[in-house]
Amino acid sequence: MARIRTNSKQTALLARLMRAEAEGEGEAGMIMVGNVGVNRVVANCLDFEDIRTLQEMVFQSPGGFEAVQKSYFYQKARDRDIRLARRVIQGERMDPASNALWFFRPEGPCPATWFNQTLSGQYKSHCFYIPDPQECPQVY
Repeated sequence: MARIRTNSKQTALLARLMRAEAEGEGEAGMIMVGNVGVNRVVANCLDFEDIRTLQEMVFQSPGGFEAVQKSYFYQKARDRDIRLARRVIQGERMDPASNALWFFRPEGPCPATWFNQTLSGQYKSHCFYIPDPQECPQVY
């Protein structure tokens, strides 16, 4: 069963975001970025209380993704990317992003906290951060 309701246009939007943010980190990295995106849609907490669709999540401002400011994001979604996005929408999760709402690529090692959020782990160059389960139970 899908974690969120979506349509083909929004699935392609998620696929483009996943590719633009993490293509260099392979399929696993792209799935983790997708996990963060879907988690933001279901979270209904913290910075994501008014986010209900993939489109709102992708273009959230402030607090959205840097990728939407780059031309690479606006290229058509590829079949492979759409398949990965569908897997995420259907519920595939990968640690350390399973419950994460944030990620970023630091210049050095991952800090233990980032804007008061706890590090859940690192995958290649991205650090993933989770909310407190009491504050955001829908993510867990």
